[in-house]
Amino acid sequence: MDSIVAIATPRGRSAIGIIRLSGPDSLNILRGLCRDPQFTPAPGKVLLRQIFRESGKPLDSVLISFFASPHSFTGEDVAEISCHGSPVILRQVLDLCQSLGASLAGPGEFTLRACRNGKMNLSQAEAIRDLINAQTDAAAVQAARQLNGELSNALKPAKQQLVQVIVRLESALEFVEDDLPQVEATEIKNTLEEVVAGVKALKETYAVGHLLRDGIKTAIVGRPNVGKSSLFNRLLGLERAIVTEIAGTTRDSISESVSLHGIPISLTDTAGIRIAGDKIEEIGVERTRRAMADADLLIVVIDGSVDLSAEDEAILSEASRARNIVAINKSDLPSVRGIDSRLDHSSPAVHVSALTGEGLINLSAAILDAFGGVDSENVGLLVTDSRHYDLLGRAESSLRQSLEALSDSASEELVLVGLHNALQFLGEITGETTTEDILAEIFSTFCIGK
Repeated sequence: MDSIVAIATPRGRSAIGIIRLSGPDSLNILRGLCRDPQFTPAPGKVLLRQIFRESGKPLDSVLISFFASPHSFTGEDVAEISCHGSPVILRQVLDLCQSLGASLAGPGEFTLRACRNGKMNLSQAEAIRDLINAQTDAAAVQAARQLNGELSNALKPAKQQLVQVIVRLESALEFVEDDLPQVEATEIKNTLEEVVAGVKALKETYAVGHLLRDGIKTAIVGRPNVGKSSLFNRLLGLERAIVTEIAGTTRDSISESVSLHGIPISLTDTAGIRIAGDKIEEIGVERTRRAMADADLLIVVIDGSVDLSAEDEAILSEASRARNIVAINKSDLPSVRGIDSRLDHSSPAVHVSALTGEGLINLSAAILDAFGGVDSENVGLLVTDSRHYDLLGRAESSLRQSLEALSDSASEELVLVGLHNALQFLGEITGETTTEDILAEIFSTFCIGK
């Protein structure tokens, strides 16, 4: 297999930039960089060396770490070169490594090699990507748990039980002419029901897990001048959106991220919805409707100091088709009597003041309550990846088909079809039965150098 090379640190200038090498020629490439054919770094030690340009002139003084196969991240010989973090220096070191026989690594290729060499399974590899992309402490904790193998360990009992049942049914199919004894059929049925319950319970954690990983897309909507931008700024804790008393100040959607109790929230402030007065405002209103369509949650802001207008009622009616919260703003001012009773009580309503911050805690709680009261601090292992969720759902469906066939006294062949499919789906989560095409698609989402 060829040796690969990539810059392992983000683009831009920094104190240190790291070049990573992996493959059988890593040591020879290091020797070429240092112009020392006898250079043999002790594995696990950090050495200060000078590397040279092709002309023989010094390029940089660097720190070199070498990890001999199989005791490395990828299971191959791995070298890491810590240079000064100038993009110019890093580019030249990268070019020198290529001139010495290394190929540029593709996205996630180092981690892919680690999977292929048995250093980790596929779910652990995906956890590395999630750990890098984590937006909150809670998301980082879940990624670290999966990186430590908790998801694959959680799947082991189900896979072992499935294998045992398959072996029993295959043996009965091969060596027993009569049907399975009732006692044995009941034992198999009980085992499969236990496996189904475990797979289902793990799959259902995705409802919370994907929120930790992907966040909640929330759009703040309403007619002009009800305080949407002020509320947006208050939730963010900074003056991000321009706020004036002029109706229609917000002409375009603005998005920012904030963390509520460990859950990443993508907040979008939108242009007020009304009959547009000009072409620019018309485009802004169109973008508001697009943001509403894309959002997981709508916060409909109304002005509690004035009576509901026809525009308010139209927006509330439109928002009722999606998950929504009504924020009755301007609670620092005298409220219109009975405004709560005129709202659709199927949607929670919260009195807030974007000016003083009153009611903000209640609004934050209502956002999380809309998704079942997510508590990121008191949860166990969660399924956070949609691929895992889909495969768990397929495994559960296949298992239920086998249980139904077993209850109908169908032949062992029919029962085994669903069991083999379920085992394959569970194996795809950790990579035992994943095809090369799927692997390529998964690792294409990784950053280069990891």
